[in-house]
Amino acid sequence: MESVCAVVVTYNRKSLLIECLEALRTQTRPVQGIVILDNNSTDGTPELLLERGYISELPPNELTEPWEHFRLVSNYLDKESIKVHYVRMSENTGGAGGFHHGVRIAFENNYDWIWVMDDDCEPQKETLERLLYNANENISCLCPVIVHKHSGEVEYYHHKVFNSVMDDTPVLNSKDIEDFRGKVLELDANAFGGPLIRRSAIGIAGFPEASLFIWGDDTEYTHRIKKKVGKVVLVGSSIMYHKDNPYQKVISKQHISRVYYFYRNRLWLIKSYARYNLLAYLYWLYRSIRHSLSLLLKHNAGVSSFIPLKGFFAGIFKTYRRK
Repeated sequence: MESVCAVVVTYNRKSLLIECLEALRTQTRPVQGIVILDNNSTDGTPELLLERGYISELPPNELTEPWEHFRLVSNYLDKESIKVHYVRMSENTGGAGGFHHGVRIAFENNYDWIWVMDDDCEPQKETLERLLYNANENISCLCPVIVHKHSGEVEYYHHKVFNSVMDDTPVLNSKDIEDFRGKVLELDANAFGGPLIRRSAIGIAGFPEASLFIWGDDTEYTHRIKKKVGKVVLVGSSIMYHKDNPYQKVISKQHISRVYYFYRNRLWLIKSYARYNLLAYLYWLYRSIRHSLSLLLKHNAGVSSFIPLKGFFAGIFKTYRRK
């Protein structure tokens, strides 16, 4: 049987993390490993992991480098062992940094498949089994349908195809899970809400780009796999519950600050995969200007209104070196 390792990145959401880990232990097709990548949480995450038996000792209070710990737990299906690899970072490296390190650790431990997710994800019992049922040698990455845990609606915007200007369009514009059942749909990109990635694909495509920090690192990575290796597909029979916060009309300062990364990272994507698409650059310049004006005129964001434009030009002029 091929081995599977889940990689879960967490930051200050300890209760959601435990719910995710417990769901991983109930899979009808068991996982063999779990990497918990703790981005230096300050909410007592290590203490709760110790209490629940996922680690056997606490990390030091002051860290200058990542702290690693191994512990065996059992799955709830047949009591076979799952190797838990807990890594506490010395600083918050963002989702992108967390997934870079977590995927690298799973890869270096020679698992055949690496299952990537945020801590607010909760797979159904059959999620992994249904993904692997649809695997074949032509597919590099299989993605479950992401469904909001409480509303039951498909978050279809996480399953992406790109239009001519490298903007996201949903592969199927529906919130009804019944519209997805029985379908296997090709994607250009997907969120880190449970993509199951073949080890050999990671060997070719590399690891997630740590320098992107947040917002768009998942889009870039899954698109990179598609472009460099092979098909990325959505499996309509496989469901991943997502427990993100409902949309709020009031735009917070934290939200505005993160918009910078959205535009910067989208320009990285265009420069990497559509470098000579002038229309794409013009479209995203227009979009960043329109977004900045909206923040200024509708939300009274002051100087923060120009963060979208700042992100656009940072993406134009900044050069990254992939690790």
